[in-house]
Amino acid sequence: MKKLKMEIIAMSYSQSQSGAYALILGVEGLSRRLPIIIGGYEAQAIAIELEKMKPARPLTHDLFKTFARYYEINIVEVLINKFEEGIFFSKLVCEKDGKITEIDSRTSDAVALALRFGCPIYALESIVDEAGITMEDSVEEHLHDLVEEDDEDPSDEDVSAYEEFLLDELEQKLKKAIQEENYEEASRLRDEIKRRKKK
Repeated sequence: MKKLKMEIIAMSYSQSQSGAYALILGVEGLSRRLPIIIGGYEAQAIAIELEKMKPARPLTHDLFKTFARYYEINIVEVLINKFEEGIFFSKLVCEKDGKITEIDSRTSDAVALALRFGCPIYALESIVDEAGITMEDSVEEHLHDLVEEDDEDPSDEDVSAYEEFLLDELEQKLKKAIQEENYEEASRLRDEIKRRKKK
């Protein structure tokens, strides 16, 4: 089966469904996207690594990497290999002493580990054909089908929560949130800082 190389395009969260996030993977060089619903903890683990945040204590995925490195196990790639009833399934392709082993994984954990090991993420072409959307499609429209949105615009709510703070103050709050291991708040602060820097 042909496999396609994927890249992380974006991640968004829903205010109405606690802990529900949508991870958007794109096919490298093409307009196809895979929207994948993931849990809050895994979303935080992915965001922390993408933003190169340094948690006060290692998260589970960091511990897994340290454990694997100690025993000279390397993850060489992640493969999204199955899609059933709206759920994506993945495999970690691991190597030790020249021997390749495949381990079943939730896709959210697999992506979080791929970022830490610096390995590529692939999806079977058949899965991209079945579950993918094109870049010309409205991603928000597809996410709405997967994760219900509040009547209020989440971005407006987030902006009003931080509008009284200066950029320097937001950056200090971000550091504090990371130290206190409040990664959900850290993600919101990071998004607001990015929004302001784009202005």
